[in-house]
Amino acid sequence: MANVGFVGLGVMGSRMVKRLLDAGHKVTGYNRTKSKAQWLVDAGMKRADSPRAVAQAADVTLSMVTNTAALEAVAQGPDGVLAGLAPGKLYIDMSTVSPAASTELAAKVAAKGAKMLDAPVSGSVSTLEEGKLSIMVGGEEEAFERARPILAAIGPKVTHVGKNGLAVSMKIATNLSLAVQMLAFSEGVLLAEKSGIARATAVEVLLNSVIASPMVKYRGPFVLKMPDEAWFDVNMMQKDLLLALEMGRELEVPLPTTAVTNEMLTAARGMGLEKKDFAALFEALARMAGIKK
Repeated sequence: MANVGFVGLGVMGSRMVKRLLDAGHKVTGYNRTKSKAQWLVDAGMKRADSPRAVAQAADVTLSMVTNTAALEAVAQGPDGVLAGLAPGKLYIDMSTVSPAASTELAAKVAAKGAKMLDAPVSGSVSTLEEGKLSIMVGGEEEAFERARPILAAIGPKVTHVGKNGLAVSMKIATNLSLAVQMLAFSEGVLLAEKSGIARATAVEVLLNSVIASPMVKYRGPFVLKMPDEAWFDVNMMQKDLLLALEMGRELEVPLPTTAVTNEMLTAARGMGLEKKDFAALFEALARMAGIKK
């Protein structure tokens, strides 16, 4: 069993820690809001007072934060992860951030004599809790093999995609499709509803049709009842789409459906839906169609 550290105990990070604890790993964790991590302390996690303290206590430190700025905040500075790293240690960032920023951080980790992997995930709270999460990993092969048993405790499908930064690129390429699919699904439901078909009936038919991808199956029902806690909110999804659009410009890959969906996320934010799960795309489109909840 490994001596693991974890920084960022939000919706996904906290459940990852629970899986690591259940697998028998020793976990030291840090979260900015201490009260949110109390249930993990009760489950056996040791609480640290800073990201630096986590990295000092652990052989392998993982982090899961909201964006590039949040990663900079937990990694840099006198109390950051970098300050707690030493030769032989391994740092795995599971956040969805700028590939350039991730690669730059990997170089700083290497300068400390440690190794870094970027290891974002594909899936949701439900797939994580069901043990079906998919993890993509960028970095050196040797570091990947060292990390594999730990990551496998979080999700069973762990794939090495190449050098540092490429896993984050793969995650961005994956996530753009989530929002695009949600928007297309919403269009279909609303078209059926305005033609006279009950919303619940339209959802049932679509979820049992050829368009029902795994994402549509677990998020489609949100158009009938949104979760109390957003799995992945509008702001976070738009962050990923903006990263995708930036990559598209740099790599000269046109992303027309991503661009349209990004504008709909802006509309959702303008309607005050930014903290709701990105399935709120349906509500934004419904309002534009003149349909009330």
